[in-house]
Amino acid sequence: MRHAIIALGSNLGDRAELLRAALGDLRAAEGVEVLDASPVVVTRPVGGPEGQPDFLNAVVKIRTTLGPFEMLQLCQAIEDAHDRTHDIEWGPRTVDLDIIDFGGLSMDEPTLTLPHPRAAGRAFVLVPWAMMDPEARLGGRRVRELAQEADDLPGISPRTHPPLIDPSELPHHDGGGRVPEGLRPWLQPPAERP
Repeated sequence: MRHAIIALGSNLGDRAELLRAALGDLRAAEGVEVLDASPVVVTRPVGGPEGQPDFLNAVVKIRTTLGPFEMLQLCQAIEDAHDRTHDIEWGPRTVDLDIIDFGGLSMDEPTLTLPHPRAAGRAFVLVPWAMMDPEARLGGRRVRELAQEADDLPGISPRTHPPLIDPSELPHHDGGGRVPEGLRPWLQPPAERP
């Protein structure tokens, strides 16, 4: 079995409900166990067309018997089940699931690159991941340190929502959801930021 980090995002429709439904699909999949889930953060869109609604983003840690390509197929099937379209690059989406890390596996194939090639510079992934697991590492560096360097960190709202699932339902939740110390200034209202 491998551990993996999956990022979830939505900026169309009932975003929180779509994320909950996608997580429910992930939890119901054979060979997948959700171990932990981050709080949900509100983030400005990165790239894509102007004027998109804000995203809700979260990260989950799973344990799985699936291989990386099977996991990719599962993520894409969940997106399809929730009417995700791919007609505009980085455009608005009902739900988006990305494999960020898959047991530390490193690969670069036409359909899958691991770890996710842009994750180390994306606060909308790194901040919720650091809130779930302040000691998490990506590419040998602490996720919370990478988050502090990410260009989109100012686009993370101080508003956070509870995790998509009750932590008591998760076998390995350790009471995370804390904001790592170095990220606290960016999760304050803009007028109070340094």
